[in-house]
Amino acid sequence: MSLATPEAFEDTPSRVWQFYHERREKALGASPNAAHHALAALARPNVISRIAPSLEAKFPQALFVTQNVDGLSVRALASLPPDIRAIGEKNLLQMHGSIFVTRCTNCEHEQPNFDLPLCAALGQYRLDEDDDIPISELPKCGGEKWNGSNEVGNCGGLLRPAVVWFGEAPEFLDEIDDRLKSCDLILVVGTSSTVTPASTFAKTVQDGGGKIAIFNLERSKGDKRADFLFLGPCADTLPDALGMTTEDLATH
Repeated sequence: MSLATPEAFEDTPSRVWQFYHERREKALGASPNAAHHALAALARPNVISRIAPSLEAKFPQALFVTQNVDGLSVRALASLPPDIRAIGEKNLLQMHGSIFVTRCTNCEHEQPNFDLPLCAALGQYRLDEDDDIPISELPKCGGEKWNGSNEVGNCGGLLRPAVVWFGEAPEFLDEIDDRLKSCDLILVVGTSSTVTPASTFAKTVQDGGGKIAIFNLERSKGDKRADFLFLGPCADTLPDALGMTTEDLATH
């Protein structure tokens, strides 16, 4: 996508921010489904100990890696009690970043932000309908009340979405690789298995003697490696395969 590149942001930050503003609108209009809540429920100690009793002391919790940038996994965790949510957030790696996290292009401070719009101008201009927004009116470090400070997190620098654009390296690859080496079961949920490096994770687990369970609406490229294949809506198949109860999926 032409706007999802560092070059596009350097050339026309207004168009890029208008594009991501619309994506944020759509994402906030959606809600986590039962598959999101099933994965979030794995942060519950009583659930993970029942479903994966062989987890080692070194890694007592399941690792949740997502390529999605829509924030739905974070919002599913947010529905859990604070202590359980903290466990889940610690073990959630958003390898392609999130459209609900901003990064300052000056001080590099990152900040979660679900505000809509992020700044007044983004609520007034529409992509492909209006002129570019002046840089001075785009999201800035410290917000619209920035008072001239140069402190980290409040320096007035231009913000960008903290997502991995084409040409940038995904995040957390070393940590993910470390976990894959000792993984005996990987759940691959709702992906076409075509985007690298995530598409190689299942093979890494299988090469190390682990098993692969794939959950998809329909057949996908990675199916041939599956030890267990579940076809149909992931919101139905995943909670069922994991033996999730209504209590497990409770959002409070």
